[in-house]
Amino acid sequence: MLTAFRDELGRLASYEERHRRLLCRLALIVIATGLVDALGSVAMYVLEHGTRGTEIKTFGQAVFFTTVQLLTVSSQIKNPVTAAGRVVDVALELWAVVVVAGSAGAVATFFQSADARSSDPRS
Repeated sequence: MLTAFRDELGRLASYEERHRRLLCRLALIVIATGLVDALGSVAMYVLEHGTRGTEIKTFGQAVFFTTVQLLTVSSQIKNPVTAAGRVVDVALELWAVVVVAGSAGAVATFFQSADARSSDPRS
């Protein structure tokens, strides 16, 4: 298994520039989403904990809520009860939609450029 992992890393290093650009874009998206998740978790905890009717009573519950909102468009978790919490919730969902669309666009561009390159008579 370790040998297979090393082989895959070797292939990654030998990829063309466009492969590395795609991987860098996707890594940037993952890192940025992690930061949004962390900031959203803190915001949801500060805004919602101690409020009557909320399900967010601990920081762990805030992290769970925020992560679920970033991973799904709809969930069984109750919506935030404060106006500011709802704004954060909508911002998290907008981020998720934009990131999914951006990621799909980056992957589509990668494959489209590969198709254009293979149909180019000069290559």
